[in-house]
Amino acid sequence: MSETGSTNDDLYERAAAGAPERSVVVADFQTAGKGRLDRTWEAVRGTNLLCSLLFRDDSSRMHRYPRIVGLAARAACVELAGVRPEMKWPNDLVVGTRKLGGLLAVASPRDGFVVVGIGVNVGWSPSGATNLVAEAANASFSPTSEAPGAESIAPLSLLSAMLTEIDRRHPLVESQLHAEHRSALATLGLPVRVELREGATITGIAEDIDEESRLVVRDDQGKRHVVEVGDVIHLRGR
Repeated sequence: MSETGSTNDDLYERAAAGAPERSVVVADFQTAGKGRLDRTWEAVRGTNLLCSLLFRDDSSRMHRYPRIVGLAARAACVELAGVRPEMKWPNDLVVGTRKLGGLLAVASPRDGFVVVGIGVNVGWSPSGATNLVAEAANASFSPTSEAPGAESIAPLSLLSAMLTEIDRRHPLVESQLHAEHRSALATLGLPVRVELREGATITGIAEDIDEESRLVVRDDQGKRHVVEVGDVIHLRGR
């Protein structure tokens, strides 16, 4: 669609009304795009990939789908643009310290579905972030997937490559997804500050992620914390 408030809101409503597994909503522009912790997701009209995907499963397995989508998006960036982003816990794609993309999952465990929204900067990025065209060698932006020449990158081309990569990961068992996720995370081994919803913070070393994608942090006093929800700041100069 050309414009919507939020692809996540649209697809969540459709899922609640019975939309089929693996439904996708994609838009050129969002007037109320959302990031984590109620942040606004910005994008210039028609320049970036803005979409949401629906997965139906048992509530105990819903943590796997943001992981699948994030890993698939990362692989699609490599295939389409030769750009290999890392993942910043919990759900950002980054190139160095610059944000390339982000995910936001909204689940309804009672109804057995999760909607995973993803935004990837393809041809435009806000200050301090980056985009695929800027990071790729000799690439240009195209607004459509029917662009002439292999060096043009379009949002829908990225979506097509990402859907193929999702298909490849969908049948994988948890241990396989966990291993790929661990290898892709830039966060592990770094000193971090984790800001929790209730206002508390944890400062320490990001040691690992568990099978459910929760971050394991050992704080400055040696205490081990398992973090399910939080905002991570990499303290590279610490």
